[in-house]
Amino acid sequence: MALNLGLIEGFFGKPWSWADRTTVLRTLAGAGYRFYHYGPKADPFLRRRWREPHPPEQFAAIAAFAAECRALGVRFGVALTPVGSTHPFGEDSRAALRYKLGQLDALGIQDLAILFDDLPAELPDLARGQAELVDFCANNSRASRIFFCPSFYSDDPILERAWGRRPPAYLSELGRYLDRQVRVYWTGEEVVSREIGVAHLKRVQDELGRKVCLWDNYPVNDGVRMSQFLHLRAFTGRPAAIRHHVSGHAINPASQPLLSCIPALTLAASYRQGSRYAYGEAFLDAATSVLGSEFATVLRRDILPLQDTGLDNLGPRHAELRTRYGAIDHPAAREITDWLDGRFRTTLEEVQTQ
Repeated sequence: MALNLGLIEGFFGKPWSWADRTTVLRTLAGAGYRFYHYGPKADPFLRRRWREPHPPEQFAAIAAFAAECRALGVRFGVALTPVGSTHPFGEDSRAALRYKLGQLDALGIQDLAILFDDLPAELPDLARGQAELVDFCANNSRASRIFFCPSFYSDDPILERAWGRRPPAYLSELGRYLDRQVRVYWTGEEVVSREIGVAHLKRVQDELGRKVCLWDNYPVNDGVRMSQFLHLRAFTGRPAAIRHHVSGHAINPASQPLLSCIPALTLAASYRQGSRYAYGEAFLDAATSVLGSEFATVLRRDILPLQDTGLDNLGPRHAELRTRYGAIDHPAAREITDWLDGRFRTTLEEVQTQ
């Protein structure tokens, strides 16, 4: 069974450049990734200012990237968060959405994702209101696949602490109200899941009446806490057997585009190799592919301080690492030095306002 692997660019903080996106696209397309959903939280015209059109220069850049995706056999989609549109979902919201969807169609999107993640969710009749809006979008878009991220996209109780009480039977109500063809994004038992297993996916499928599309929050490292770490290790805790219980598997990448390709390549390897998958070997293979053998060997030795220690706790090792990677002429080394210099820190203000 071929797995529908993809990338959802859905992180907070500093966005990638278009050159970075193209590099990641070409790298992952060669490994079997087959969709790319553009939806960085830093793009206000897909979130807080979604009713406004993208400026012409940015619109042209998105359209050019969409064409590059199609040329490589990768489906291109846009992730739209229509903030403040559902309560009420009146004619003003409908008119604004028709206009926005027409603009997205002009980009040549093949997928449309409607996201309600990380927004206040204590609203009346939440599932029905969201499903009505998703249905409207599906009927007014040329996209041939519709994705939806619910307000409660995980079992994790942190979502209720952050965004409000989870309505009783929210998932089962979504399952009834949403068209059967809509693909639902889901992160697992936690927002950042250590493991995603068959038993959990079966339970969620029973509630939703469909297989979920995984929104895997690894190797993402946004947020005040996670931006302290580089997520480099190979994927674990996603057994190849889950391929039969999902409609797709998308990763939310890290703020560092080239470094994100390393774990991304290991996920493809884990599905390809099944029981033969060894995560240490997979890391070295992927890192060698992205960085070259010498750089990959150096990086493997430094995984502990880069991924586990935390930027503010490096102490004397900070200068040592800064010197070592500053001497390597490679864009991924510059991602490491920029991280060491604090350029990838995500602030609370960014999370609250993007």
